[in-house]
Amino acid sequence: MEIKIGVTDSGRELVVTSSSQPDEIEALVNESLKNPNGTLVLVDDKGRRVIVPSARISYVDIAPADNRRVGFGSIG
Repeated sequence: MEIKIGVTDSGRELVVTSSSQPDEIEALVNESLKNPNGTLVLVDDKGRRVIVPSARISYVDIAPADNRRVGFGSIG
């Protein structure tokens, strides 16, 4: 899954790719937003942790990862 997190007062969003299911991610987000002094902790596909203060989250977008092909094709 690809998770995009909008952070207040920042022009850029955080993008995390995770093997977690959308329901699991949504539950983590909902739980973190209950406590404005809390944090949202996500683990990406490579095991890295992303920690965002709950009070700074402006939005969260959860979508399937975009599997773009890289390379050359033949026209013919």
